[in-house]
Amino acid sequence: MISAVAAFAATAILPAKTAGTLSGEDRLFTPVRQTELRAQSFPLLVSDSYFSVWSPFDRLYDGPTSHWFETVRPLAGAVRVDGEVYRFMGASEDGFFGNAAEQLSVDVLPTQTYYTFRCGPVALDVVFTAPLLIDDLDLMSTPINYISYRARSLDKASHDVQFYVDTAPVLAVHEPGQDTETRSMSRGGLDYAYSGTIEQPYAVRSGDYTGIDWGYVYLAGRSGASASTVIGKSDEVRGSFEVTGKFPGMLPEVIVDRDTAYTAVLAYCHDLGQVDKAGKHGFFMAGYDDVYCMEYMYELYMAYWKHEGEVSIYDAFERFQRDYLQIMERCRDFDEKIMRDAEAAGGQKYAELLAFSYRPAIAAHKLFTDKKGNLLFFSKENGSNGSVNTVDLTYPSAPLFLLYNTDLLKGMMTSIFEYSESGRWAKPFPAHDIGKYPKANGQTYPEDMPVEEAGNMVILSATIAKAEGTPEYAARWWSLLSQWTDYLVEYGLDPENQLCTDDFAGHWAHNANLSVKAIMGVAAYSELARMQGMEDTADRYMAKAREMASAWIEKADDGDHYRLAFDRPDTWSLKYNIVWDKLWNTGVFPEDVMAKEIPYYLANQNRYGVPLDCREDYTKSDWIMWIAAMAPDRETFDMLVNPVYDYVNESPRRFPMGDWYGTVDCMPIQFRARSVIAGHWMPVLMMKSR
Repeated sequence: MISAVAAFAATAILPAKTAGTLSGEDRLFTPVRQTELRAQSFPLLVSDSYFSVWSPFDRLYDGPTSHWFETVRPLAGAVRVDGEVYRFMGASEDGFFGNAAEQLSVDVLPTQTYYTFRCGPVALDVVFTAPLLIDDLDLMSTPINYISYRARSLDKASHDVQFYVDTAPVLAVHEPGQDTETRSMSRGGLDYAYSGTIEQPYAVRSGDYTGIDWGYVYLAGRSGASASTVIGKSDEVRGSFEVTGKFPGMLPEVIVDRDTAYTAVLAYCHDLGQVDKAGKHGFFMAGYDDVYCMEYMYELYMAYWKHEGEVSIYDAFERFQRDYLQIMERCRDFDEKIMRDAEAAGGQKYAELLAFSYRPAIAAHKLFTDKKGNLLFFSKENGSNGSVNTVDLTYPSAPLFLLYNTDLLKGMMTSIFEYSESGRWAKPFPAHDIGKYPKANGQTYPEDMPVEEAGNMVILSATIAKAEGTPEYAARWWSLLSQWTDYLVEYGLDPENQLCTDDFAGHWAHNANLSVKAIMGVAAYSELARMQGMEDTADRYMAKAREMASAWIEKADDGDHYRLAFDRPDTWSLKYNIVWDKLWNTGVFPEDVMAKEIPYYLANQNRYGVPLDCREDYTKSDWIMWIAAMAPDRETFDMLVNPVYDYVNESPRRFPMGDWYGTVDCMPIQFRARSVIAGHWMPVLMMKSR
C-alpha cells in the first residue's frame, strides 16, 4: 500500500478531503501571513532576469501580464463553471474569455503569490510558487515555477468546473517577428508544450531591456484523462475550451510561426468534474531551459542546476512533479521564517516590504560554477545598464546573503577577485563590473569607481569573515585586499572628483559618505588582520581608520548635521556607510555622529521618504533601510520605513520594486527588480548581530 503522500504525488489531482489528510490542503492555498501592501507589480513566474512574468494590475484580469521591463509576456487563465467562462488572468482586449471573475484577495509572500476569485457559484484559489530557497542551490537555480489551483463550491450545490491557462511563444523571444517553433511531447508521465526560436543564438544578445531568444519555455502537467498540456492555434484551442471545456480532438505536434502574429499557444487544461464545497485541486508547472546561461571569459556555461549537463530539463520537471508537496511545504516554512525575522526586526509593514523584495532580489542573478569549481552568482543591473556583477550592486545586496547564505555573496565577489588576479585588470582598485549580461568577459562600464569599489570589496570580505566566523575566504585574496586597502588609506579620506554609486545628480569631489566607506574599508581590513592573528597590522590599520574618522568629523561638520561634500557648507546626504561601525561595534565613529544625522534626515523627509541628498528629492530604498537599521528606537525606525511602504503601496508606475524613486511624486525612476533590494534586510542583519 502506497502512502497518501506518494499517492498524491502520483496523481497530482485529488479531492480536497483526501489531500487534507496529508499535511492539510488549506496549507497549499493559505498564506502564512496576510499582506495589505499593494505591489507595484505582482510576481507570477519569477526565476531569473529573463524568465520573469508579472501582473502590473491590482486585479489579475485587468490587463496583460508582462516582463519586468514592461513588454507583454502573456499568461491567460480562465475557469468554466457550468458552461459559463470566467477570466481570472490576462487581458480581454482580444475578446478571449470576456467575462471577468471577481478578485477577492491577493497576498504576496517571499516565494508565493496567492489569489482568490469568485467565479459565479465557485471560489477559485490560484497560487504562483517560485521555489527560490536560498539555502538549496539546486532548487533555487532550477527555472521551474508551480501554478496551483483549487475550485470550491460556494453554495450547497455541486458544479461542473474546468480550469485553463495558456501562454505564447513570445516568452522565448526578444522581439516580435523572431521565427519560433512550438512543439508538444510526453515523457515520464508528463505532457509538455514548449517553444523557442528557430535560430537559438546562445548568449549572443547582450545588454539591458533584452528578452531571451535562446532556450525554450515549457508548460508541463501530469498526463491523464482529466488533465492535459498541448499546443495549438490560439483561436482553435481557446474557442474549444469556451464551448466544450476541452481541447479540440485533433491538435498538431509542431507549429512554426514566421511572422509577428504568433498563432501558437501552449495550453494546460484540467477537467475537475463536479466540484462541491470540499473542492478539488491540482497543479502544473512552467519553466525555462536556457541551455546555456552565461558567457564567462569567452566560454559558455550551463546553469548550476544542470550539473554540467548531467541533469536535463525533463529530469528537473519530473523531480518537481514528484516532490510537489515537499517543495510547497518547504516554501511555506521559508516564507514563515523570512516573515518572522522581519516582523521581529521591524514589524508588519517592514515584513511586507521584505516579502515583496525577496523574489526579484534572488531572480536578478544567475548561478553556475566555473571550470575551477568556483560557485559564481552573477547579478544583472535590471533597468540601469545591464552590467554583470557590478560591485556597487553586490555591496547593497549583501545583507540578505549574509543572513541566509554567504556562499552566494562570495559567488558575486570571486569573479572580481579572479579578474584582478588574471592580469587583464591591472589597476590598484577593483573593476566596476565583469561585463554586460549575459557576457561576463571583463569590465564594459566606461568609468571606474576607485574608492567606491575598493571600499566595497574590503568591507564585504570582512562581513563574510564575521558571518562565517573565519577569515578563510578573505585570506585567499589577501594580496589584493591589502593593495586595495592601501589605496583607500592614500586616497579615501578626501576623495577626488570620481564616480560613486550615488552620483545621479553628478560627481562631487570631497564626498563625505564616500569617505566614510573608505574609512570603514580600512577598519574592515584591520578586523580581517586580527582574525588571522596579525595583531600589529590590525592595530596599525585600526589606528589609521580612527585617525581618518577624526579628520572626517572636523571636515564634514556643519553644525546640526554633516555635509554632503567637505568643501560645501549647507549640504547634506545619507551617511549609510556608517552602518558597519554599528554592526561590528568597532567604535570608529562616535555615537553622536548618527545621533545628530538621523534627526536631521527626519527634518528633511518628504511624504515618501528621506531624499538621498540635498540636491534632488529622489532617494534609494536600500539606503533608507540601512539608515533605519541605525535608528535609536522603534518609533524612529517606523518614521523612516513607513514612507517607503507608502511609496510601494501608492506608486502610479507599475513595474517591479523600483529602488530609485521620487520622495515627492512617488514615481520610480528607471531601476526595477534589481538585486540591491536585498539590502532591505539590513535591519534584520542588525537585529541578529546584537
